[in-house]
Amino acid sequence: MSADESPETDDVASRDGGAGTLRRVFWNTTEHRLRMPWRLAGGLTAFLVVTLAVGLFTSLLPTAGGLDGPYLPALYGTVLYLAITTALLVALVGISYVVDRREFTDLGLGFDRQWWRDCAFGLALGVVLPTAVFLVQLAAGWVTVTGVLVTSRGSLLPFGTAPAWFALVLVGFFFVGVSVFEELVVRGYLLTNIAEGLAGFWRVGVRGAIWIATLVTAAVFGVLHASNPNATPLSVLNITLFGVLLGLGFVWTDRLGVPIGMHLTWNATVGGVYGFPVSGITLGVAVFETETTGPELVTGGAFGPEGGLVALLALVLGLALLWWWVRRAYGTVSLREGVAVPTLRENRTR
Repeated sequence: MSADESPETDDVASRDGGAGTLRRVFWNTTEHRLRMPWRLAGGLTAFLVVTLAVGLFTSLLPTAGGLDGPYLPALYGTVLYLAITTALLVALVGISYVVDRREFTDLGLGFDRQWWRDCAFGLALGVVLPTAVFLVQLAAGWVTVTGVLVTSRGSLLPFGTAPAWFALVLVGFFFVGVSVFEELVVRGYLLTNIAEGLAGFWRVGVRGAIWIATLVTAAVFGVLHASNPNATPLSVLNITLFGVLLGLGFVWTDRLGVPIGMHLTWNATVGGVYGFPVSGITLGVAVFETETTGPELVTGGAFGPEGGLVALLALVLGLALLWWWVRRAYGTVSLREGVAVPTLRENRTR
């Protein structure tokens, strides 16, 4: 039985009658916090308010276009993005602390030795998978290398006249922000809350709750990319499947090390190394400038590899390597029940 369904609430209901029943709907008296639906509704509403406030404040700041020099515009744009992301992450951790009664570590960010080992594996995995995709397309004649260390205008970040090496460094920092933000929101916050809330439902159980939460958040991950440039139903499906892979990296370890590492280097390698669009977005700098000429159904075309059938190669290979790593590092591949069983901050001192 999970925290969202406790026998103690039955005693409250019998003593207080209708008031106790109403309280039981909203409040878990054992854990002294709102139940999952209301926690999510309150937390996400607060997060939306913070996001709007940060966006309003950002709109008052000068743009990078008004700055001179080869380095300053690109640096300003990247630092501004990282500052915004940091503010939102701090807000999310604060909301989780107040509303969910979680410590920082309960979001999958324990940063112990195993966390960093997982992260290192994830970083390597995020390089290997797109490299395999690139080599397959190169061997099939579907992609051609047209330049080395190339920058271009009209890109995601305002690189301007900055040298390619400088732009690539900024791309790396940019994707640190992207990977930490998206994984903390989707996996660390949403998946954990949903799994905890479902674990006490009739016949769902802890394992069933974790599987449902993994699939639901993977679907959310796919939908969040549906509005990207050149998105297609296949690209949404593929990113949903990547969301399952990233989710497994979390629920098989109870740490966000693998998902954050893989997410970071997948994006950086796809766009910054091989010059493909990243989820429909062109970075404007790459170690290898490439031209994709193969069938769009396979290559993903203007959306990048995530929009084509070639992504299935990366998914299968990624699942196999993730299975190997978890078995090697943890001894067995299984769902970690800690994902769905809360360890609340007051309970740690008792």
